[in-house]
Amino acid sequence: MTRPPGGGERFEEVYRTTGTAVLGYALRRCGSREDALDVVAETFAVAWRRRADLPPDPDEVRPWLFGIARNCLANSLRSAGRSGRLGERLAAAFEPGAVPDPAVIHERSADARRVREALKQLPEEDRELISLVAWEGFTPAQASAVLDLPPGTVRVRLHRARGRLRTLLATTTSPEETSDEH
Repeated sequence: MTRPPGGGERFEEVYRTTGTAVLGYALRRCGSREDALDVVAETFAVAWRRRADLPPDPDEVRPWLFGIARNCLANSLRSAGRSGRLGERLAAAFEPGAVPDPAVIHERSADARRVREALKQLPEEDRELISLVAWEGFTPAQASAVLDLPPGTVRVRLHRARGRLRTLLATTTSPEETSDEH
């Protein structure tokens, strides 16, 4: 196996000895594991591009990497903020009433409220899958493309999620039913 030119072996050693520490740093500062992994990947991509600047003293390498990680984290947070502001601007661009409020659509009947309450009790993955199929009108095959999962996996998960939802609906009562009993 050939090594990359320009300090590849040393960089690999730095990665092996500091990767876990950089991941821990990112995990403690990010909102999700996925965000932390993105920060770590970006940190080492930047470090690779700047490997000529790698401090010669092994005791200085870890702080150098944490500095890069800190900048990558700041970039990630700025990006998330821009994304949120863009979403707000796009929402404001629609005429009032052009996009119906899902809460209003789904709160029109006692049964709809029961379904929404039961959905809230499901794991996020189940809620997303059921919502894609029931509310967004996707087929399981289309939902598999949205979720980046094999179609067979989506069909099995959908079957199980629907079963869990049925169980929750069978064990819960609507607010009207509970108020009638008292």
